[in-house]
Amino acid sequence: MSNTKHLFNLKFAAKDLQRNSKKCDKEEKVEKAKVKKAIQKGNMEVARIHAENAIRQKNQSVNFLRMSARVDAVAARVQTAVTMNQVTKSMAGVVKGMDATLKSMNLEKISALMDKFEHQFETLDVQTAQMEDTMSSTTTLTTPQNQVESLLHEMADEAGLDLNMELPQGQTGSVGTSVASAEQDELSQRLAKLRDQM
Repeated sequence: MSNTKHLFNLKFAAKDLQRNSKKCDKEEKVEKAKVKKAIQKGNMEVARIHAENAIRQKNQSVNFLRMSARVDAVAARVQTAVTMNQVTKSMAGVVKGMDATLKSMNLEKISALMDKFEHQFETLDVQTAQMEDTMSSTTTLTTPQNQVESLLHEMADEAGLDLNMELPQGQTGSVGTSVASAEQDELSQRLAKLRDQM
């Protein structure tokens, strides 16, 4: 089976995982509505069961989404390897049984498969480091957290939301949040300045 076919299957699996995540999101909304109804009827026991279901669906949705991103990153790396003709024999070994694993939508199995792929990339990285420098490749498996954070804040800002609102009550007095809110203020000021200049 060709590498291009494997690549297609990886990308397809990433999309599939995303679809599963959305399915869980829908289920979560349904369960939340049931929680509300049960509370209105004063049936706390039933409300609790639906609340647990909602939380389970929410966590499952996040897990599917996380795995989708991971599979996506691996697919990007495989693409680089294919482009550079660096699909090694050992990687070809990893690919055996890959399709069945991806189709299973079993997160543990898929995670183990991604571990194997990522291990292959570590070996490959040593060889491709120089080439990737020249290509300034954007297919690394890790995403700089500070960039992620600032994008989150930026989006929240655009939506007119405060990211610190997400914290459960009772944690608001912690040192972490006061630092975060100080940074948030600074970020808001910088954004305001940028807007003035535009």
